[in-house]
Amino acid sequence: MPTFSAPDGTLLAYRVAGDGGGDPVVCLPGGPTDSAYLGDLGGLSAHRRLILLDPRGTGRSAIPEDIASYRCDRLTDDVEALRDHLGLARMDLLGHSAGTNIATQYAARHPHRVGRLALIGPGTRAVGIAITGETRREIARLREDEPWFPAAFAALEAITEGTGDDWEAVAPFFHGRWDAAAQKHHASSRPGNEEAVALFAAEGAFHPESTRAALAACEAPVLLLTGEFDVNSPPRSASEFAGLFPDATLVVQSGAGHRPWLDDAGRFVATTAAFLG
Repeated sequence: MPTFSAPDGTLLAYRVAGDGGGDPVVCLPGGPTDSAYLGDLGGLSAHRRLILLDPRGTGRSAIPEDIASYRCDRLTDDVEALRDHLGLARMDLLGHSAGTNIATQYAARHPHRVGRLALIGPGTRAVGIAITGETRREIARLREDEPWFPAAFAALEAITEGTGDDWEAVAPFFHGRWDAAAQKHHASSRPGNEEAVALFAAEGAFHPESTRAALAACEAPVLLLTGEFDVNSPPRSASEFAGLFPDATLVVQSGAGHRPWLDDAGRFVATTAAFLG
């Protein structure tokens, strides 16, 4: 895997997928965890070359000496270093889940460096949009006819109420179909660096008011794509998020969960490739 140095000297790694035309698309995974679970985003790599970053402390990227650098707002410096390493004056940026918080803060700080911004299953902490337990329950109840629903919903209730943390039990809610392929992908996904996860949202990681103000002046076209069944990034919250940008398109992919490229790769790729150009 190719590597580059972050501003603090930490050696960071990234994968390259595909040989699609045009400039590459820099992709930021959620978690924070390494980018392996993104694969080639359902075949998006046939349309654009993907640069998939392993955030510091995950995958092939080194563990930093200063663990405070795991904080979300500080991770934007690694994205800027990657842009410089790639020799791009501007770049198209794609973030998934928690990675959208990094992408959003990067766009707020460096709007002139962003060509197009794709936020997939977008996390909303960077802009201060709260997702209520009732909103998550509403989305979850759309799956009540599934055989796994009773146990998964009970676990979701416990997590929402702060009385449980059985994330394995709620895994079906993150997929549009809890079939063999989804279960295999879930089983093969590596857990993130616990320290990096714990410190990602440490005090000072998010500055919602200033981020919102900066995004209101961001001229880059933005795609917010979430799944119809995504309890992590409900369509209602994604719609509110889209309203913060001057030029945003919201797409709710029917039948999809939190990883829409797995649920219907053709639909996800058609939408995202058309946006990226």
